[in-house]
Parts: sequence; C-alpha cells; structure tokens
Amino acid sequence: MIGKKAIVVIVLLLIFLPSSSMKLQKNTKNDAEKVVTVTIRNPKVEIAAPFESMAKLYEKSHPHVRIRVETVGGISDDFSDLKTQMAVGEGPDIFTNVGYEATGEWLHYLEDLSEEQWVGDAREDTLSPITQDGKVYGMPMNIEGFGIIYNKTLFEKAGIDKLPTTFAEMEAAAQKLDKSGVTPFANGYYEEWKLGHHLTSLAFAEQTDPEAFMAELAGNRASFTENEGFQNLLRFIDLTLSYGKPHAATTDYYTEMDAFRNGEAAMIVQGNWVEPLLGEHKLDVGMFPIPLDDKGDTQLVTGVPSYWVVNKQSESAEKREAKRFLNWLAESDEAQKFQTEQLHFISAFRSIQPPAAGINGDAWRQYEQQDRRNFNWSSYSPPMKDAFGRILKQYVNEEMSKRDTLQDLDHAWKQFASSP
Repeated sequence: MIGKKAIVVIVLLLIFLPSSSMKLQKNTKNDAEKVVTVTIRNPKVEIAAPFESMAKLYEKSHPHVRIRVETVGGISDDFSDLKTQMAVGEGPDIFTNVGYEATGEWLHYLEDLSEEQWVGDAREDTLSPITQDGKVYGMPMNIEGFGIIYNKTLFEKAGIDKLPTTFAEMEAAAQKLDKSGVTPFANGYYEEWKLGHHLTSLAFAEQTDPEAFMAELAGNRASFTENEGFQNLLRFIDLTLSYGKPHAATTDYYTEMDAFRNGEAAMIVQGNWVEPLLGEHKLDVGMFPIPLDDKGDTQLVTGVPSYWVVNKQSESAEKREAKRFLNWLAESDEAQKFQTEQLHFISAFRSIQPPAAGINGDAWRQYEQQDRRNFNWSSYSPPMKDAFGRILKQYVNEEMSKRDTLQDLDHAWKQFASSP
C-alpha cells in the first residue's frame, strides 16, 4: 500500500508538472519568436537604396528577423574601420571579403560556409579565391567587368562607327569626340581605389602570366620600371587627362557620374556596377575593354569583385540568420529577381539566367570567354593597393614623372609584398 506521504508527493507532482511543462513550452516558443537583428555591411553605394528595399522584402517573409544595412564605399574606404570593429567584437554579422590574400588575412573572422546549399550552384572557379584548405568561406556577390562605359549617341554623332580595340584607335576616337565638341572622358580620380585597384589590375592582366610576373617581382627578377604593361597604363592615363574634364584628381565618383549622365562627357573608366546609377537617365550606353597597346586583343577585366562572408564572432542566433539570409539571396525566386532587375547584378550562380543587354550583357559576354582577364588586384595585399593608389594619384597631379612613378611602384612592392 502507498503511504500518506507518498500520496501527497504524487498529488503535488500532478499539480506542478503541467504548469512547469507549460512554462517550458512557452519559453521555447518565445525563444523561437525572438527578434534577431542581422547587421550587413554593404560596400556598394550604387545599390544603397534598392538593397534597403531588398532587406525589407526579406523581413516581410521572416518577421522574426530585422536587417540593419550599413552602406559604405564610394568616397569612403569601406575597410578603413572594419578591422577596428572586429578587434573589439563589434563587427557586422555579414560583410565582404575580396578573396585571395584577404581570405587568409581575415580567416579568423570568417565562418565556414562549405555546407551551405548554394555552394554547388556557384559558377566554375568563382569560389576558388575564397577557399582555403578545401573550405569555402564566402558567397560570391556577383560578377563584374571593368573597362570603358561609353555613350553610343555621342559616339555616333562624332562619326565613330567602330569601337577602339587598340590604343591608336582609342586616341583617334578621343580626337573625334573632342572635334565634335564633346569632352571624351569624365575623369574621376579622387578615389584612389580606381587607380590603385582597378587600373593597376588592368596592367597586371596585360602580362602574359600575371601570377608569374608577381613572382618575378617578388624575386627581384622583374620591375615595374621596365615593364611595358605598366608603361602603357601611364600612357592611357595621360590620354584620359589630355582629353578629359579638368581637375581629375579632385573629381570624385559622384561628380564623374553626373558629368557622364548629363551628356557632358562621352566616356567613363568604370565597371558595369554603375548600371543602377544610369537606369533612370535612359542613356544608350555600352561597354568595351580598355586598349593599352596596339595588339588588338583587348578584353575586359572581369571576375567576382567580393564575397559575402559571415562574422565568426557573431552570436549563434545572428550567425544562423545571416546564413539563412545568404541562402535566400542565392536560392529564392524573389531575391534572384530582385538582384537581377533592381541591383542589376550578373549572378555568379548557374541557376540564374545571365543578362543579354546593356553594359551587363557586354560584361557577361566578355566573362564567358575562356581567356578572360581577371581581377588580379585581389591577389596582392590591401596595403599594396593603397600604396599604388597614392602613387598614381601623385602622377595624376603631375607631381612625379613616369619613371619616378614606376620606381615608386617598385619600392611599394618591395615594402608591402609580404605585408600581412
């Protein structure tokens, strides 16, 4: 027989267990409904507004998530304060990394994304720059090309019926535009990333084997001073300055874009990332490669400009939701459509149809070519790129001769080649 004390214990258990169980269920439910804020560092000012709209679109279907977008870039250096934030544990949950050397440099901040569903859908070679020891640490943002954006109407009025494929033809086209009363180039060299990142990548891409050339530089078996590709780069910069709007060194990205959009100049040295800034102006524009020499085999410099990465330091809930957001970007129909139509991205994923028209179409056709030239600036350290930008900015300001400029590039390489 059960004693009285045992009966009392059983009765108490029957009374309190349901309430405890209900409380546990309630807590579990609350945890599941807890609002999680995911901070995203967006490095593209061109897509600031539409990216905010895309974040709100995500929030509608994911009511337990808030997306806070911090847009940097343009005039700002989008990596100038990121390391400081990360060092004190206050970095964003999602940010970007350019891959190559930067993958190793930031590895201790990067979450392993190898098991995410989009990995298998990435186009060939797009994940290589962000992969180390067989692990994938970032999702390709998009595919871009860097070259010359031109106004087709102004070219036609100037009598240019064939796109330049050599430097001599480029110079002749600039002369025709000038005679027609149109400024050929809307120069914007205030931001050093154009000079130190994009234009130097073009000169590296001109090498027969860019990686071998870098190795020769590291072994003191080659120099910028004696290199034809970099000599030709300075010649091209000279052409833009001779046939361009004045005050190039103090003209920023936005002013350059305004001059082009308003028809004040026929060309800008930029990439297809400017397409979101051109849409409402209804310009008839195209894109062609920058010809540095007279060989006639010029191509766009193309590739993945950067990768979305997840902050390894973030709390588990934030990391979980950050990964879900990236999966949504890559896999959902609404996000794919938004990126194609609103952000004007060329997708790095096979399942998303590439563009056929506009400057994005031009960039995609160049990217498809097997012998395309890649963004080699990603292969060397950020301090190197910054140094290159400062040196070329001095050249634009006419503070240094060609030879002094090339020699300073040599000095910068020796100083920063092994920089962490």
